[in-house]
Amino acid sequence: MTTDPTSKSLNVYIEIAEDVPAELSKGMPSEMDFVSYIRTTLSFIHYLKPIELGLRVVSYEESKALNFQYRRKDKATNVLSFPSDTPDYVDSNYIGDLAICAQVLQDEATEQNKDISHHWAHLCVHGVLHLLGYDHINDQDADEMESIETGVLAKLGIDDPYTLS
Repeated sequence: MTTDPTSKSLNVYIEIAEDVPAELSKGMPSEMDFVSYIRTTLSFIHYLKPIELGLRVVSYEESKALNFQYRRKDKATNVLSFPSDTPDYVDSNYIGDLAICAQVLQDEATEQNKDISHHWAHLCVHGVLHLLGYDHINDQDADEMESIETGVLAKLGIDDPYTLS
């Protein structure tokens, strides 16, 4: 577990699956980087409640299995978000879990000529927004979510990922 040292309001449980190839973890952010991405996202949208979330870096095979099990899509994907289904009457700061596929992330960064560390930040921000209820099912929601993502990434010193490629 990583707790943001500036506040007790953010707890992130980070795990790297055992079957993620070692070479894929070389470009992976540190735990404090992940906390920074999440903290910046929360600050940007003025989210003031304490939160807990899990972040698991998964293999291609695990991503594919999770994507099929929960979305009926038979392929690996870059990030999956699993919002908490904790009932409102239960006092909990847990907002859910993210599964980021290191292989898909690296492949996308290479194909799109993106800095891998920037792509890690983008997918973390994207996943956190999903955990907080944002989505991109329709154009209006997609525009709102992309606007938040680009604003957060700008605060982190990262160019708009939607205009690169």
